[in-house]
Amino acid sequence: MSLFTTEITSNTIASDSPLHHRLLSAYVFSRKYIKGDVLELGCGEGRGIDIILKESKSFTAIDKIKDVIEKLSLKYRDSSFISSNFPPISEIEDNSFDTVISFQVIEHVKDDSQYISEIERILRPGGVALITTPNIKMTLTRNPWHVREYTSEELNNLCRRYFSQLDVLGISGNSKVIEYYNQNLESVKRFKSLDIFNLEKILPNFIYKIPYEFLNRINRNNLKKNDNELVSGITYNDYKLVKDDPNNLDLFIILRKK
Repeated sequence: MSLFTTEITSNTIASDSPLHHRLLSAYVFSRKYIKGDVLELGCGEGRGIDIILKESKSFTAIDKIKDVIEKLSLKYRDSSFISSNFPPISEIEDNSFDTVISFQVIEHVKDDSQYISEIERILRPGGVALITTPNIKMTLTRNPWHVREYTSEELNNLCRRYFSQLDVLGISGNSKVIEYYNQNLESVKRFKSLDIFNLEKILPNFIYKIPYEFLNRINRNNLKKNDNELVSGITYNDYKLVKDDPNNLDLFIILRKK
């Protein structure tokens, strides 16, 4: 995956700011659950590493993008970084970590059952895993980068195959976040009205990624141009961790190993 797609939301592109802070908020919410030796599956460009390091004894990260892993290895020399596709997570032994974090990853994984199974395997007894993923009920359009998306019930059912103790929460937002979502919704509707051939539904992902990226970037830039005060004013403090609800933007699941 290119580092410059709209899927990998940047903290340096102004129009990405609301989404960057939405993703960053998950790391802020994770602080009270982090303990001991921590593994992050799918660390990306390291959005939340500084937050995790403050709470952990040690930190290890795995990501498939080799260039990113090399850069993070130079920046965080006391931590461990592995370039690898997963699952399986063959580099990690059983019962190796107290905490596993994997934010906005499972929707990209083809074998999601093996992914959850591997998380259970590498967690120590008493360990905790934290997973986030978009709530499909709030998705505005098909995302060609995703293998699938979940309802909270679907994710709950998947995880209960391997974890008997879990909580499904969600990430929501205040009035500013809701206003941004509604503006985004209306903008996407206008784009969809131009799709007279229903290409969103029929194009294979590898082709659909091209118009998706182009239009998604235009859409975010237009939202910023039309209401920059709203776009620039949203930070991670405008998001909140709440009980499971169909209107939550993201699912936030806490898995506990006995």
